[in-house]
Amino acid sequence: MIDRLGPLAAQQLTAAQRAAAQAVIDGPRGALVGPFVPLLRSPELMECAQRMGEYLRYRSAIGTRLSEIAILVTAREWDQQVEWAIHAPIAGRSGIAPDVIDAIAQRRKSPALQADEAVVFDFCVELHRSKRVSDATYAHALALFGEQGVVDLMGINGYYTFLAMVMNAAQTPAPASTAAPLPV
Repeated sequence: MIDRLGPLAAQQLTAAQRAAAQAVIDGPRGALVGPFVPLLRSPELMECAQRMGEYLRYRSAIGTRLSEIAILVTAREWDQQVEWAIHAPIAGRSGIAPDVIDAIAQRRKSPALQADEAVVFDFCVELHRSKRVSDATYAHALALFGEQGVVDLMGINGYYTFLAMVMNAAQTPAPASTAAPLPV
């Protein structure tokens, strides 16, 4: 698989690309990696995406631990190795049990999911596979997270789907990771 939109040399960057890249580097990510490499070809889109992602990943109403469940489910549903390589270790450090991470990789629901994690898992799987969420699952999420939390959960799924599409089409290679690659 050839990386269709790999890293650009510094001397190739336009002023807009340099500014967009520096904003990502100066933010909480600290480096221009993963989806931001291909997105750099459209610096305004990249700037908008990174601002949305910064909120959803670091400050969403459901918190980082539960956000990582949503990110992993999305990575699994899109067979997205970059997202998995980056976020499986983060999920583990955020308190997600190894069995839960392994079950998501295997497209299974783990019995080790905590109650709030199970609601996020069910919501995300339904949204990806059915393209909607059942009334029962929606009601559980609403009761736990409120309207802002439910909207943020939808946003996490949509944002990471967008990134998965970008990296799948660009054939972005996965970075080295302590996580095993997703089974194909």
